[in-house]
Amino acid sequence: MEYLTKALEVLDKGVSSVKGQKERAMAPAVAKQLKSFCKQDLEFAQAVVQGGSFADCMAAVAKGIGSSISDLDAYRKAVRFYFPGADIEYQMTIKINPYERDSAVLEGKKGIVLNFSELFF
Repeated sequence: MEYLTKALEVLDKGVSSVKGQKERAMAPAVAKQLKSFCKQDLEFAQAVVQGGSFADCMAAVAKGIGSSISDLDAYRKAVRFYFPGADIEYQMTIKINPYERDSAVLEGKKGIVLNFSELFF
């Protein structure tokens, strides 16, 4: 648990130290997602504590991206900065309209699941 607390602090404090326009634009969202990953896996939290600074992480994320990068790719580059070779899975669920959304919750249905990781391979 100690690593989790420290990792969350590193990420919270690190956002303000980020340089560069692209890096600053992405930093809050990337930090939020990295904090979520730290809560999911204490080994990843340890890697964040023992790895480089969040500013260096964001510089690595922004390197070579041109004018844009998808959220998924930004999160993947950030994760790999702290834990080389790691990967993330991304899943989205669509609820077509409010009636289906409400009835799906009531009936325990999950809606249509799109697994974007299948598109990358």
